[in-house]
This record gives sequence, structure tokens and C-alpha cells, in this order.
Amino acid sequence: MSASEMGTPGMSAQNVAPADVRDANALLAEIAGIGCDEVRGGYSRPVFGPAELRLRDWFAGHARALGLDVHTDSNGVIWAWWDTGDRADAVVTGSHLDSVPGGGNFDGPLGVASGLAAVARLQEAGFRPARPIAVTVWPEEEGSRFGLACLGSRLATGSADPDTVRALSDDSGASFARAATESGVLDPATIGPDPAALARIGAFVELHVEQGRGLADLDQPVALGGAILAHGRWHVTLTGTGDHAGSTRMADRHDPVFVAAGLIRAVRCQAAAVPEARATVGRLQVTPGGTNVIASRVDAWLDVRHRDDATVRGIVSAIEAAAGQAARAEGCTVTVAEESFSPAVDFDAGLRARLQSVLPDAPVLDTGAGHDAGVLAAAVPTAMLFVRNPTGTSHAPAESARPVDVEAGVAALTRVLAALAG
Repeated sequence: MSASEMGTPGMSAQNVAPADVRDANALLAEIAGIGCDEVRGGYSRPVFGPAELRLRDWFAGHARALGLDVHTDSNGVIWAWWDTGDRADAVVTGSHLDSVPGGGNFDGPLGVASGLAAVARLQEAGFRPARPIAVTVWPEEEGSRFGLACLGSRLATGSADPDTVRALSDDSGASFARAATESGVLDPATIGPDPAALARIGAFVELHVEQGRGLADLDQPVALGGAILAHGRWHVTLTGTGDHAGSTRMADRHDPVFVAAGLIRAVRCQAAAVPEARATVGRLQVTPGGTNVIASRVDAWLDVRHRDDATVRGIVSAIEAAAGQAARAEGCTVTVAEESFSPAVDFDAGLRARLQSVLPDAPVLDTGAGHDAGVLAAAVPTAMLFVRNPTGTSHAPAESARPVDVEAGVAALTRVLAALAG
């Protein structure tokens, strides 16, 4: 890659990295067999699980091969540093390696692989950064194991209470503290706000596969992030009376599953009535779960999103009222507990303007998906790059990105890092 092709002065040809590290498609192919979910399809890579731990080692190995200084901080965030003598005002990129159950191979790993590839290309071109560059991996971004999305970035910024996080448990009953200890990744006693780490970040740019069809509809390979919709998760508990499915008359039942059906209908109806709102019940747990048993309890997890914070909470209130009405009619009870809430995020306007000067043809798109960049935006200047997803499908095995678009994303990120750190 020549200096003119990069669009940044001061680069000359110099081979210092293995060719395959410059190719994000090749890097993604290396991990395509890790964490395959034979039941759901796609990938299941929960934080601190065997697949995610293998991916962390995979990242660290490639980063060290590039000569980067790799370490894991007290919150389990991996930092791979290309130093300039100090680590002040750093240009940081990266994403996550954990997945939702049955997710795709691009959500998270694309940003990590692209960060490695961009650094490798800058090194090969002889670029000498004036500001340090770091590639990062943020743990438990999806919240699929412990229920708190962007857990690593929330801990670092102080928006998650360490004691609360230590006590979080997964479906097997294992606490975060226990899982973290057994994984060897971190000491749970040390988790919490990390102002020193945040103070080193001058700019954070996260590349991510688009989770929607904006770029496909515009016929563009790469976009800049404009804003992230407000996003919350709520745990809904419906309690009834367990009984025999054959001997209990229909009129005598207090069935929380019947109430859950009303809850789910209310979710769809309330969200559909508000333009651009999104709401889903993506997970249900029925207790005791027998085919010939009237359930005693249903746990449901609700996800609601909109551009306006107050609108999100208004939708949840309407859903709670509808569920309460259905529960009373059935002789059941309902409780709604907020698990997390992320206000709408507008990415840093000044940083986005810098990126627009580097990528003048890239459109600006909002996203309904949450990201670590959105959490970090409260503490440091952040920006996002999105790579085209032909179908828009994400959080599913069919998630995809064409090799040519992956390449376009790496080229864009490389130019951005060079412009910010040059």
C-alpha cells in the first residue's frame, strides 16, 4: 500500500507482519470453527466460556506477532498497544468476541479482526504513529451470559456497580465472580471504574457489521455511525399457581403462561403504535416446565428501543399496565425489574467530522443496536464504522458480510487510524 493510496503522508513499503494478518477475511476464517452451536446453528461464545477464551488467546497471539504489547486489565479488557513512548491521547479501536446464543461470525469479531488487519497494514506501509494506537477486546458486550450488555465498558466507565456485577449469575447458577475466577481472566475483587484507562483514550473508533439494511439500501460498503437508539432490558416475572394439566378445570386455573401470551401481544402492539420503536420478548423460562403441568411461574426478558429515552420508558410502562391487567384477570401477579438502560447516544460530532474528511463518501447512519462505543461515549470521544450486511440479518446464523465489503471496512479503518494517529 503506497502513501498516496493510504491518503496519509509519511508511509513507505516495509514488510513487518505476516500477510494473512492484513486480511480480515482470512482472520475470520481462522476462527470459523470455534464455538459452533450444533443445536441453534451459528455460534455461541459466552464470556469466560471455552470458545471465548480460545478467541481471546487467538487475538493475543496475532497481536503479539505484530509486536504489540498485550495485557488484560482488571475488568477483563484486552489491550494490544502500538506504543510511541507513552500511552497518552491514544487512538483506540476494537470490539468484542463474545456472542449471543446462535449468533453470526461477524458481530464483534469483524471489528477485532479489522483492527488487527489495519495495524498490520500500517506497519507494512512504514507508518510511524505520532499518537499510540491500541486494539481492544471488550468482554460480555452481548450480555448473553450474565444479562448485562456491554459489561466490560460499563465497569470501566463506572456505570455498573462492581458488587452487583460480582453477584450476577448465569443460567447454571454460576456467579460472575466464580466464572471470572475459574476462567483465570481476572480477579473479580478488582473490577470497577478505571479512570486511568479511560484517560489514555483520545479517540475510540469501533468498526462493526451493520445490524440492519441501511447500507444495502444505499448500495454503499461503509458508513459512519450517527447515533445509537436508547435501549433497555427488563426482567418480567409472572407468578401463578402450579397444578395438574388434566385434572384442573379451565375456569380454576391461574396460568402464568396464558398471561405471558398477553404480555407478548402487548409488546408487539405497543411498539407497533410508536414510529421507529422496536420491542421484543426474546427469552422465556417456564417453571417447572413439564408438558402435563400448569406452570407456576414464567420469567420473560423484554428488550425495548427508540431514539427518545422517555419514549422507551413510556412503552415499557404501557406494556407493564397491559400485563398487569392480564395477570389480574387470570389471578396471577406480575413484576417488572429493569436490568439495564442505555440512553440514546449521539457520537462525538468533532470526531465524526474528522472521519468524514477521511471518508467523504460514507453516509451517516443511526443504529438500533447497542455497542461498547455507545457506553464509552459518556467518557471519551467515540465514533463507529459500519460494514454492509447484504440482508441486514444479525444475531442469527444468517448474518453475513461479503469479502469485498470486509476489505472495504479494513481499508476505511486503516485510513481513519492513520489520519487520527499521524
